[in-house]
Amino acid sequence: MTPLILSKIGEIVSKKNLLTDPVHKEAYSYDGTPLLSKLPEAVVFPENKEQIAQIMELANNENFAVVPRGSGTGLSGGSIPVDNSIVLVMTKWDRIIEVDEENLTAWVEPGVITETFQTRVEKMGLFYPPDPGSMKICTIGGNVAENAGGLRGLKYGVTKNYVMGLEAILPSGEFLKTGGKNFKDVAGYNLRDVMIGSEGTLGIFTKILLKLIPKPQKSITMTAYFDTMVDSGKAVSDIIAAHVVPAMMEFLDHTTINCIEDYTKIGLPRNSEAILIIELDGMGAEVDEDATKVVAALKKNRSTYVKVASNEAEALTLKAARRTAFSALARVKPTTILEDATVPRSELPVMIEKVQNAAKMFDVTIGNFGHAGDGNLHPTCLTDERDEKGIQNAHRAFDYIFNEAIKLGGTITGEHGTGLAKKDFLESSVGSVGVDFMQKIKKSLDENNVLNPGKILTMKPKCEGALPKNREQIHDFTHTHNH
Repeated sequence: MTPLILSKIGEIVSKKNLLTDPVHKEAYSYDGTPLLSKLPEAVVFPENKEQIAQIMELANNENFAVVPRGSGTGLSGGSIPVDNSIVLVMTKWDRIIEVDEENLTAWVEPGVITETFQTRVEKMGLFYPPDPGSMKICTIGGNVAENAGGLRGLKYGVTKNYVMGLEAILPSGEFLKTGGKNFKDVAGYNLRDVMIGSEGTLGIFTKILLKLIPKPQKSITMTAYFDTMVDSGKAVSDIIAAHVVPAMMEFLDHTTINCIEDYTKIGLPRNSEAILIIELDGMGAEVDEDATKVVAALKKNRSTYVKVASNEAEALTLKAARRTAFSALARVKPTTILEDATVPRSELPVMIEKVQNAAKMFDVTIGNFGHAGDGNLHPTCLTDERDEKGIQNAHRAFDYIFNEAIKLGGTITGEHGTGLAKKDFLESSVGSVGVDFMQKIKKSLDENNVLNPGKILTMKPKCEGALPKNREQIHDFTHTHNH
């Protein structure tokens, strides 16, 4: 990128909002995805939508790429810079503009931290259910871009179920407003849902309208220990078959249990092969009735111990332990590769065995945890990027896991997104016609392929450098493009 183009960007946003020094560029060269990083040409903090529109117009005219970014907690390489790119950071857009109690909605800017928003509305007796594991730092804009899930996804759904409308700057620099506070609205194509989960490739969100619900009045949290992973998976299936839908039903395998206990020292059973952490919530007596059914299903499937949290503090401790799973595993080895293969709930016991098989077949250490109730597993490989054979084995293990998930009617990603890390598996998951359809949408909105190119799809843009052709080339890509 030439100094003249950087100067033009500085004129648009002012010099204080344009960072070009190596230290700042380094900080925005990676996200939460391991093994991937690349220095951008500059880091830009726009102050209003007019500036964003002007930057996109300049990008089209001067043929450089724009990579949108929130807090950088993504796990699929969605905000990794590419050749000849600037990073557009939206974290300063952090206002909760309006909470409308009459319509149970809220307008927010994309940089609002998820937990901050949840805390605000819960004080008003309202509830925003989506709760990604990184909720303390991730942003609403990033959640919408990735269609993030979370621990409560089983009962309440994912981010898309709570987005009623949004405003965005398109790749062309044009302004889009779609959706609104109407409970019903089927006028034309559902542009809102096309934008949700588009991973920053179709537009840059400037304002988001969220749906709220009444806050549950009662909750019960319990843990159950198992001697085998398969028994825990069967218990999950039986709970769902009993027509009970917990707010949360999380599982931890033996490796993860011990890593969490090393990290938190809260008394988790080191000898158990699996733990389920279950939360039921609602407005009254039905919560107790559901709890009785859940305990019966757990015992039927040979749970060795079932404990109901005696108070809210104990419940919070258990849920906090689950949220630390990734951090606890990351302490074991220098490189932690976290994935999110997802299968129909009925296939969960089978998929758990497939993950265990992968660890044995390819001689890698995998900790497995995740959202058992919705079939979303997080197999996490503990390795070291300096060990080339170990990295190759890790990639082969995940290739096997993804292919087995697809065979079971599953998908390559339940909530992390496709991004750069998993785009080579996209066609296996959605088919060639599906990929072609997505490419046509991208091309129609982003003719010059300047907005987050190379993510989800390969469009062979003018401004993008070589990207890895398969997972085993990611390591080479990292070293070739590292700073």
